[in-house]
Amino acid sequence: MDTPTLATVSEAPAQPRTRKQSRTRLVTAAAVGNALEFYDFTVYGFFALLIGKLFFPVHDPVGQLLLAVASFGVGFFTRPVGGLLIGMYADRAGRKKAMVLTLGLMAVGTAMIAIAPTYAQVGIAAPIILVLARLIQGFSAGGEVGASTTLLLEQAPANRRGLYASWQFASQGLAALAGALTGVCLTASLSPAQLESWGWRVPFVIGTLIVPVGWWLRRTLEEEPPRALVAKAPKLPLIDVLRDHRRAVLTGLGLTIGGTSAHFIIVFYLSIYGVKMLGLPTWTAMLSGCVSGAILFVLAPIGGYLSDRFGRKRMAQATRIVLMLAIYPAFVALNRWPSAATLLVVVTALSCVHGINIGGVGAMLGELFPRAVRATGAAVVYSVGVAIFGGFAQFFVTSLIVLTGSSLAPAWYVIACGALSLVGVAYMREGAGVAID
Repeated sequence: MDTPTLATVSEAPAQPRTRKQSRTRLVTAAAVGNALEFYDFTVYGFFALLIGKLFFPVHDPVGQLLLAVASFGVGFFTRPVGGLLIGMYADRAGRKKAMVLTLGLMAVGTAMIAIAPTYAQVGIAAPIILVLARLIQGFSAGGEVGASTTLLLEQAPANRRGLYASWQFASQGLAALAGALTGVCLTASLSPAQLESWGWRVPFVIGTLIVPVGWWLRRTLEEEPPRALVAKAPKLPLIDVLRDHRRAVLTGLGLTIGGTSAHFIIVFYLSIYGVKMLGLPTWTAMLSGCVSGAILFVLAPIGGYLSDRFGRKRMAQATRIVLMLAIYPAFVALNRWPSAATLLVVVTALSCVHGINIGGVGAMLGELFPRAVRATGAAVVYSVGVAIFGGFAQFFVTSLIVLTGSSLAPAWYVIACGALSLVGVAYMREGAGVAID
């Protein structure tokens, strides 16, 4: 019998710790790109009025704001293209390589905004640079979720896939919170002249400085081979997705439509609604954004864990129905008792339900498709759904308010999208994705 050496004894307890550290690193590396996107989204929205003034030569302040928001919105047009191309690249070249690519592209877009000259400095080239930066960011964001979520699914323990994938959406909440706090701190500490001169660039510089850490994490990440034999990805995964997995596409689009419409209304639009429609003080906008971001960060992993334990389809249906039932009374309460306290209570309640709901969605999107086309399928349905029903959510609900004359129109938008989501989930096969190859 071999006598254990001192080295053998000392190494034995270290193995669980090493495994835990590698899994923590996996989650961090996968979530950092998604977090950077939503951080940029939040700070851009915070400084949209100032960006419009500096980059668009329109004398009307409202026109400047509309152009600034539109320049940000163009990034949603390139999301589906990025989802398709980067998703296919992830299926053929590997998840890790695709994740490094998306983070690099996102860094380029963020850095371009941080150093972009204003219209007063270079004329018409200024808004062109800004729009180009947003197109690059949108392209990279389109492929980010497909590549990183599939990697989390395939490397996670079989009974923790929902929990692991949920950190993608938890990172969105943390990033929104960080972006809002950054904007508040800069506004409170700098004069209007300083903000206009250089202060608005600081959040984008911070975002750029985060990238090297994420780049290192992804470059040095060990992409373990799958536990089962992997089928070689087809040359054009999209054709296989649309031809052989139409049911999965329908389910994925339904999941995304319901989740993204609720996300953009609860996390971003409610604060604007409180200020513009109800006349609440502007500080409530950032405070409600902070509250919502913090809740999503805490509850999305809990939602992922619950989906592992009780089933994703059951959790997705139950929480979607609760949210649909709650959203209309929430808007009624806001209009009947318009106050900062009411807004915060509404945001808190809706964010809790939404956080639990999206916790299991990331795993569901990946589990719908086989490994050979998983990144392509998940990226395409997610990017298309977000581009249309999330990116244009504020435009849709504002138009509905104008057309109907009802201040409750945003609630009907969320309910309608939620109904589409329930239809999609109904088409999901029981036990779909139980065996991740």
